[in-house]
Amino acid sequence: MKTRMRVLRAEREWSQAELAMHVGVSRACINAIETGRYDPSLVLAFKIARVFDKNVEEVFLYQADQAAQSMNPGSNSTEPHHA
Repeated sequence: MKTRMRVLRAEREWSQAELAMHVGVSRACINAIETGRYDPSLVLAFKIARVFDKNVEEVFLYQADQAAQSMNPGSNSTEPHHA
């Protein structure tokens, strides 16, 4: 999942450790979210969004193609998926 966390942190001049402290997780967790290795829980996504005074959708960018592949991992189709 793509996020705007790095940009939002930069606007506030916060380190990953500072953001982690504000939402109650480790710096490594923030790093994993920012680099796409970990998708946060819904509760954590809301906490992060609230710290930046944003809606979840303004921080976390939903990608329909990625969601379709994760729901159908055996599919090798290159055809676009439409909801």
